[in-house]
Amino acid sequence: MNRVVDEIPTRIVLAPLAGGPSTPELTAAVSGVGGFGFLAGGYLSPDELAGRLAATRQLTDRPFGVNLFVPGPPGPPEPVARYREELAAEASRTGVELGPARHDDDGWPAKLDLLVAQPVPVVSFTFGCPEPAVLARLRAVGSESWVTVTTPAEADQAVAAGADALVVQGAEAGGHRGGFTDGSEPIGLLSLLQLVSARTELPLVATGGIATGRGIAAVLAAGAAAAALGTAFLRCPEAGTAEVHRDSLAGDAPTGLTRAFTGRLARGIVNRFQAEHSGQAPDGYPAIHHLTAPLRRYGREHGQPDLVNLWAGQAYPLGTARPAGELVADLHAETGAALAALLALAATMPSSPS
Repeated sequence: MNRVVDEIPTRIVLAPLAGGPSTPELTAAVSGVGGFGFLAGGYLSPDELAGRLAATRQLTDRPFGVNLFVPGPPGPPEPVARYREELAAEASRTGVELGPARHDDDGWPAKLDLLVAQPVPVVSFTFGCPEPAVLARLRAVGSESWVTVTTPAEADQAVAAGADALVVQGAEAGGHRGGFTDGSEPIGLLSLLQLVSARTELPLVATGGIATGRGIAAVLAAGAAAAALGTAFLRCPEAGTAEVHRDSLAGDAPTGLTRAFTGRLARGIVNRFQAEHSGQAPDGYPAIHHLTAPLRRYGREHGQPDLVNLWAGQAYPLGTARPAGELVADLHAETGAALAALLALAATMPSSPS
């Protein structure tokens, strides 16, 4: 059986990058040079996603995928209400009214209907594992389902549900933790790849802190079928990354995990907001995402990085600002060189340690 991951010439996948950076231009540019681009469906209305789907198809005839957020149940309102009080001074200082702390399903049913009516080769999922019936529905129209996992237990659940591949996300990854729950201890990518590959033969797409051709070669050597990079593409001209975010990505400040901006653990470059509010922010996605949205929008529009979620993986200082097609080509060449060096090293090793 032909699998999509086996037909990616470069074995390079563009991570979805929801929340602004994802654009049809970026997705098409990566797919157009032998990578596999994802279009982020998260945070968009179904109509907006339909428009971006059509725009991507106008830009490329190469395969690409769409990523969706799996909705979870609403959490208790009391911790979110206390956090609103915590942020009152931020709102007063900027003259911005905090948003309504509401729960929503991110347009889940309508987006599934859209992707059944207009299938793409792969639909990937973040924040949970869909019911087996959802994956069967997509399979019936020719779409593979890739499920993001952050623990071996999540991998088991995704396999049982009928996933076609697993996106194995290590703790190094920028942006949100994509797993099913938000309370487990983050596991590094190399450890997680070994743990998951020991319990399933499904293709694994590694993601988290990869950044370079050497990083891609490393995860391929560790058993991954492909590598998904996100932060590495944030400074590409095709990306919709805000200027304050681009500027911060050119530095080398430390990153950290936080719930301060959205109520769900995510890795970003540590700024004042993250440093001051991470200790008080509860588990409360997407209510806190909506609560802080006006503050974050103000920060982007007024060039104030201390109010913006500066998502970035741990290896972000290795990133560069160049066109996506050029970046994929260079990463592919670097990967080949690293794999060739590994093979040359292997040739010098004795057949047995004695």
